[in-house]
Amino acid sequence: MKKRLIAPIALSTALIAATLPQGQPLAVQPQEIAGVQTKSVKQWNEKANVPLFVKEKQAVKRMAATSNDALNYLHEKKSTLNIKNPKASLKAKKVEKDDLGMTHVRFNQTKDGIPVEGSEVIVHYNKKNEITSVNGSYHPSAENAGLNTTPALSSSKAVDKAKSAVKAPDKLTYAPTSELVIYPFEGNDHLAYKVNVNFLGEAPGNWFVFVDAKTGEVVDQYNAIMHAEDIKTQTGTGIGVLGGHRLLHISQTKEPNQGTMFQLADYSHEGLDGIFTYDYSNNRIEMFKDKDAAFTSDFDRPAVDAHYNSEKVYDYYLNEHDRNSLDGEGMPIQSVVHYGENYNNAFWNGTYMVYGDGDGEFMIPLAAGLDVAAHEMTHGVTTNSANLQYRFQSGALNEAFSDIFSALIDDKNWELGEDIMAPAAKESGRESLRSLSNPSKYPVNAAYVPYGNGDGMYPSHMDEYYDLPRSLDNGGVHINSSIINHAAYLTAQDIGREKLGKIYYRALTTYLTSLSDFSDARQAIIQSAVDLYGEGSAEAAAAAGGFDSVGITE
Repeated sequence: MKKRLIAPIALSTALIAATLPQGQPLAVQPQEIAGVQTKSVKQWNEKANVPLFVKEKQAVKRMAATSNDALNYLHEKKSTLNIKNPKASLKAKKVEKDDLGMTHVRFNQTKDGIPVEGSEVIVHYNKKNEITSVNGSYHPSAENAGLNTTPALSSSKAVDKAKSAVKAPDKLTYAPTSELVIYPFEGNDHLAYKVNVNFLGEAPGNWFVFVDAKTGEVVDQYNAIMHAEDIKTQTGTGIGVLGGHRLLHISQTKEPNQGTMFQLADYSHEGLDGIFTYDYSNNRIEMFKDKDAAFTSDFDRPAVDAHYNSEKVYDYYLNEHDRNSLDGEGMPIQSVVHYGENYNNAFWNGTYMVYGDGDGEFMIPLAAGLDVAAHEMTHGVTTNSANLQYRFQSGALNEAFSDIFSALIDDKNWELGEDIMAPAAKESGRESLRSLSNPSKYPVNAAYVPYGNGDGMYPSHMDEYYDLPRSLDNGGVHINSSIINHAAYLTAQDIGREKLGKIYYRALTTYLTSLSDFSDARQAIIQSAVDLYGEGSAEAAAAAGGFDSVGITE
């Protein structure tokens, strides 16, 4: 029998803000430039990335849909696009062909071979090899600046400074990674090491720290917690947190001094590296296992739900969007349960989902919610596609896509987290975490109120937007996301859940980039509807209407 290795588990996104009570791109207003229809967006600071969405009025026929041809096109249009020397500053990242026959060529902006953080340009071809649009994000200042790209600081010293800055524990989940980048920040371009430090513990972290490669000073940092044996796969059973009987795919193995054991390890899906569920109750990650194929104890129940729900979400993305796992290439789907003590949260840490058991008063074990699993796993899809930066509007989009797909997968209503609210929370009127149909039914944390319109409720419209600083909810990722949530809900009322899912999935995986904002999302979602259903279609009108209704009109 073939030896199978239990996959090891290795950016992170919390389900809710930690303070929950009780708890620029190449886009463009239409103007015609050299036959190109463009829309301009105000820069967020003097040297900000320039948002970009350039749409050809008439598709431009090309020799082939390749990275070389796309680069030649960008060179031809460099004055229109305000890119001084595309052939020197853009490096091909990926070429993808989708189910519509369209080809999408992604480029990263670089300087002297060093990537410019957050800057991507995507060239889109139709199936006739005609270029239809260009979108993304570009940073002109980095191209023009006389920045010395030779570091004075070593990578190892940058890692040490990053670990110190975030007060990392001695024991880390993974060895920190370090990458030299150009980091535009607050009007200046820095040569910096982008260091990722990941750890669990009482205050889990998936920190990105930007250390100046000349001076050693920390320029910026943010926590991206979004919030071998012979193995025989077989069927097992279990009981979930809410008493539901679950049919599970598990594995049987023989272990020294323990005999036959049954593990929550599923190898039954062709092309998938497996679905695994782990236990963290002893403050270390261990495969969840038992001597019996029936996982029925109270301790087992969160693991049963995590394992079962992971497969449900995997099936949705495979069947509805032809996506094989979170990265589209069969990466293992991994969950960790029994994390922390009275921990009212769940998060994606870049490679796996982590679920707390709740405190029994505000929440029960979070693994109980199919929508919670869908939310966290969608963060994994986002990490492996648009990779939306987890702060301000890009971070709010990150959260919104997770909320939206959670409501498409767990489709009994438009609420998130209703199955994990404890009795006391429900008695106090908190029946779910968030609502897509009526976001303003719930209050935000008191600390956020001064930054809004004074109502203190989750926003449903841009008139109610919370202008939060980075220090509060990473600039409102869990708060302002509800505006995008509501736009999606309104669109779905006209075209249904299935079409909404197809449109939003295409926008996430085809058009959005790491620094996309709400205006970029509108452009991407409308264009995705046009790609799928045609210019002037009811679906494209519904996509635009959803955004119009929440005050995102350009």
